[in-house]
Formats: sequence, structure tokens, C-alpha cells
Amino acid sequence: MSLFRQLLSTSLLIAFAGSWLLAEEPETTFKIDVKLVNVFVTVTDGRGAPVANLQKENFVLQEDGKEQKIAIFDKESALPLSIALAVDTSLSTRKDLPLELASARKFAHTIVRPQDGLAVYKFSEEVSLMVPFTSDLKKIDAAIDKMHNGAATALYDAIYLGSHALGRRQGRKVMVVITDGGDTMSQVNYKEALRAAQEAEAIIYSIIIVPIEADAGRDTGGEHALIQISSDTGGKYYYAKSLAQLDEAFQKISDELRTQYLLAYYPTPHSADSSSEFRQLHVELTNPPAGGPYQPHYRAGYYTHKGWF
Repeated sequence: MSLFRQLLSTSLLIAFAGSWLLAEEPETTFKIDVKLVNVFVTVTDGRGAPVANLQKENFVLQEDGKEQKIAIFDKESALPLSIALAVDTSLSTRKDLPLELASARKFAHTIVRPQDGLAVYKFSEEVSLMVPFTSDLKKIDAAIDKMHNGAATALYDAIYLGSHALGRRQGRKVMVVITDGGDTMSQVNYKEALRAAQEAEAIIYSIIIVPIEADAGRDTGGEHALIQISSDTGGKYYYAKSLAQLDEAFQKISDELRTQYLLAYYPTPHSADSSSEFRQLHVELTNPPAGGPYQPHYRAGYYTHKGWF
């Protein structure tokens, strides 16, 4: 049974059990809806380098156009990090797979600390979990070494399942996807994959492999989807055509993860006619130090009601 089908079956059982438990609860219930919203922000300068010397006073945070009071501000270099590393092993990546795996292994050894966890997925016609979240580099190396090529590409399923796993984790949650951008047989679509990532508060970084220069040999629609999902979750995308460019992309991701800011707030009450379950976020910089212009990267918003987590 594929990982996707296992998860779907488990989710149905959880939903059934939840319905049974709700039926057993007394009629009188009390609900306190006070939620601290976490917004992880990376700020880059004109050269794309992360900016690490900003203070709370340099940020203005809005939800649905209303300014929010930042209750917690922190520089998140020490907070535990969960990374889902998903590698495209479809036939279209056959020539470049050894380079992808060598660079992914180097990235794991650079970023993973004892308090962190990294899970390795491979995806082709189905998604396979090679190793669950661990900080054991020997286990991570062994999982990467076991990867081999498949046939088709279930990209959105990989994002969906990786996000679901990240949703159960605490601290910062990141997904790094290495792919040529195509999706040929996922069971979920782009919107479902994006929502899963947003509900999990996962930041997605896409490394897009470009083995062929000509547009005729590339899935530009898939590339644009990856670019958008990275932007909407507060991550970035990178193109790579060589081992050096792969290494550079991984190094930039590593540098950004070491210079993130946490802006956390308690949302102000919304009006009664505000029925949307998705809240738009907007972050601006005010009075930043010299050296700009600066660009903040953060998730586009969050769901007030989660479908899976």
C-alpha cells in the first residue's frame, strides 16, 4: 500500500473515531478561541543575502489589512528545525539524480543539529518515506543511498504528504523539494497541496532542475506552480543546472534558515460578517538600517480551521 493510501485510510479512521467521541460529549461545551499566530520571516537585501540585524521595531504586521500587535519577537536560529526533504526520482531526472543526491547529502550534514529532525522522501509514480524525522546523519545517508529512479511524477502528493508529516511537528517546519517541475499522476491537485502546506505552517523551498534549456523540453507550468507555492508559504525557488548550482541553492537555504525572525501575535477580533476562513498576512519593514532595499519573505496567510491537522 502506498504512503498516500495509508495516510488516507488512517485519516478516515481518525475522522470516524472523532465523530464517535463527539457524540459521547455532553451537550454543554465551552470553547476558548485564542490562538497565537506564528509568522516566520526571512529578510533579504538587494543581492538576495539574508539580513540578520533587524529588531522588533523594524516590522509592521497586518492581518486582513489590520495592524496587529507583535506579542513575541525572536531571532530563530536556535529553535528546533524539522525538514522534509523530497527528491524527484522520476525518469526525467535520471541523468541528474546522482548530482541531486550528492548535494542533498551535503545539505543534510550542513544543516542538521542534534535538536533538529530531517525526513527523506522520494517520489516518482508514488511517494515513499525513506527515513522518518531524525538527526542521525548515518540513517539519513543510508536513506539517500537507497534512492533509485521510478517512472512518473507525483509531485503534489509529495508536498501534501510531507506537509501532513510536518504538521505534527513543533518549531520551524520546512520542506525542500528537488524536482524538474513536472507532475504527471498525483492524486491531489495543486490547491490541495498548497492548502496542506499552509495548514502545516510549512515553508517550501523549491530547487528546480533544468536539464534542458529549450522550452520544448521543460514543464514551465509545473515550474510556475512551484514558484507560486514557494512564495505563498514564505520560501523561495532556485534553478540549478549543475552540481555547483545545486550546492549554492542548498547553501542559500541553509543561510536563510539560520537568520529567520519570528513574529507572533494574538489576532484582533474580526467583524461578524468576516466569514472567510483564510486570513491574509502582510509584513512591511519600517526604518530599516542602511543597506536596503530589503525584501521580507513570509507566508501569504493562514486558515482559521484546519482540515487535516
